Amino acid sequence: MVGRKSLKGDYCPSARALDAIGDWWSLLIVRDAFDGLTRFSEFQKSLGIAKNILSDRLRTLTARGILELVPAAEGGARMEYRLTPMGRDLFPVMVALRQWGERHLYEPDEEHSVLVDRETGQPVRLDVRAQDGREVGPDDTVILRVPEQTDEEPGQR
Repeated sequence: MVGRKSLKGDYCPSARALDAIGDWWSLLIVRDAFDGLTRFSEFQKSLGIAKNILSDRLRTLTARGILELVPAAEGGARMEYRLTPMGRDLFPVMVALRQWGERHLYEPDEEHSVLVDRETGQPVRLDVRAQDGREVGPDDTVILRVPEQTDEEPGQR
């Protein structure tokens, strides 16, 4: 089996982020953590994932600083998984994935879960905005890439 290529040192922030998250099981674990799940057994029941795969993903998410293991609130030897500040910063990513799924993967009248503001009960919407507040889309943006690095001396290209 071929090992997965690490993108940890890539110049693209998207590639580095995907390297840190790993795979779709990891994103589903993060989703469940946002929903308040904290225990191995809760994640396993929610996802129906094999215990060895769940153990591996939880260990990876913890090693990468997205989750942390903390003593359970009621004390004792039990431990819980909690989102770190880095993990909580995945919230807009999760909202964006949800909105894309709602827009493209459901029939117009098909029921699905809805993310709402706890205070008002209103649906949550994520917009991409420029620093001045204007809403922007893919045609309004460009990626400023890092110049290609080579082994040549400066001026030899």
